[in-house]
Amino acid sequence: MHRKFIIPALVLVAGLSACNAGTDLERAAIGGVVGCAVGEIVSDGKCIAGAGIGAAGGALSNDF
Repeated sequence: MHRKFIIPALVLVAGLSACNAGTDLERAAIGGVVGCAVGEIVSDGKCIAGAGIGAAGGALSNDF
């Protein structure tokens, strides 16, 4: 059942990584929202952990 949600999650992450415009704070906010959604979908009830990981990834996405 989790495989159905992996593809949309990867699309969201790829869209976030392509976001070069904006500040680190904006990317962190978007990453937090996406991470929370992925945490709830993939591992039920892991919104906070997913949001933390997504926010960190979003803030650092322009550094790569």
